[in-house]
Amino acid sequence: MKRQLVSLLAIAVAWGGGEPVSAETLREAMAAAYLSNPTLEAERAALRATDEQVEQARAGFLPNVNAQASVSRAERVDNTVNPGDTVNLGGGFTGVVDDDNNITLPDGSVVSANSVVSTNEFYQAQLTQNIFNGFQDQNATNAAKSQVYAGRAQLRQVEQTTLSDTVTAYMDVVRDEAVVRLNENNVRVLERQLQASRDRFAVGEVTRTDVAQSEARLEGARAQLLNAEAQLAASRAAYERVVGRPAGTLETPDEMPSLPASLESAIETAVSNAPRIAQARESEESARYDVKQAEGALLPSLDVNASWQRQKGTSTFVSGLDVTNRQVGLQLSIPLYQGGARYADIRRLKEVRSQRMLQIREAERLVRERVLAAWDNYRAAKGRINATEAQVRAGEVALDGVRQEAAVGSRTTLDVLDQEQELLNARVELVTAQRDEMVAAYNLMAAVGKLTASDLGLNVQGYDPNEHYEDSSWSLIGW
Repeated sequence: MKRQLVSLLAIAVAWGGGEPVSAETLREAMAAAYLSNPTLEAERAALRATDEQVEQARAGFLPNVNAQASVSRAERVDNTVNPGDTVNLGGGFTGVVDDDNNITLPDGSVVSANSVVSTNEFYQAQLTQNIFNGFQDQNATNAAKSQVYAGRAQLRQVEQTTLSDTVTAYMDVVRDEAVVRLNENNVRVLERQLQASRDRFAVGEVTRTDVAQSEARLEGARAQLLNAEAQLAASRAAYERVVGRPAGTLETPDEMPSLPASLESAIETAVSNAPRIAQARESEESARYDVKQAEGALLPSLDVNASWQRQKGTSTFVSGLDVTNRQVGLQLSIPLYQGGARYADIRRLKEVRSQRMLQIREAERLVRERVLAAWDNYRAAKGRINATEAQVRAGEVALDGVRQEAAVGSRTTLDVLDQEQELLNARVELVTAQRDEMVAAYNLMAAVGKLTASDLGLNVQGYDPNEHYEDSSWSLIGW
């Protein structure tokens, strides 16, 4: 009776009449959820996006380089030029329009006097490097790093939630399968009970009332079985949503996770390890750097500027233009007054930091509350198991006695039916209590921050958030 649920599921497999199949364990289900759960995968993608904020902040340390190029061609048709007119060719040269409206250039070439074609080419490269901007880039980088660490804590929180949901879904299916089998067995027992009542009624041992009582209880059991089957279908659907595959034959877990030895140690572990608290602390750290970055906007900014320009141009009547310009300089910007906007931003960010500091205390209280609740739920579930096991044993003895007494006429059919229902309820309660014990144990693990794939030792390749962070670090080009 120590693990009544194990025997109940063994009976359920036997009643199913199928050949034995390899059962899926709870650890295998958690490993599958860890590898494929879309909520967890989405949070990993969100963290990778947060990693890129560090590179965006680091870009302030590097120069900005821009290049421009333009090429244009223009043609002007002048119909007012007539033979014999003198046209200024530029460069101190003139030309006379001949009878064919052409002009002979100094180099001997002949061009039309009515059409002037000009081309222009412009090239420019510019580099700007900041030397000092009130440490805004450094503080922005530190704030982004803190956001990355907060995102990692959030990922751990989502991982714990996913694994906790997996445990709940798994144990719900195990519980509901056992409840369905118990109700199926109850229907079969009541069918035999009804047939026995009819046989005894036929020989005059019981009245029509006894038969009606058996019929009513049987129909009620059938309705109860339908409800149990509907609940099992819902639990299977939830399992498939969380784990990513239909629930096959599930093995009943008989080993509890490693839990804290005492409530005090559980609270101590949670305060130092819970991802919710870590996230709140990193968010406060990021807010502190945001304040420093805003204060840096009030300080002078020094930039180095370098540029190179080249312009080339040609015309029908004019020799080519080729000008190159190079320039290097320092630019000092001193903010004097911007209408108070920057001061308002500093005050706003200070209040945001105050909010983050208070959220640390809120997270610590919330984690403590959840540890206390999970600890008490686990203790209550263990106590319920002991009580319901004793209830089942007593119910089995009582049912056997009531049946014997009914056979000699000292008990009625209704007494037997009531005792059978009471025993069924006790067995269902035992299955539910064992499910609650397992779920409460893993919820306690989550409350102290230990419900992760690495802490549980799941047989999976763990996701390393630092891998993408290092790959994207100082990635100056590429996507």
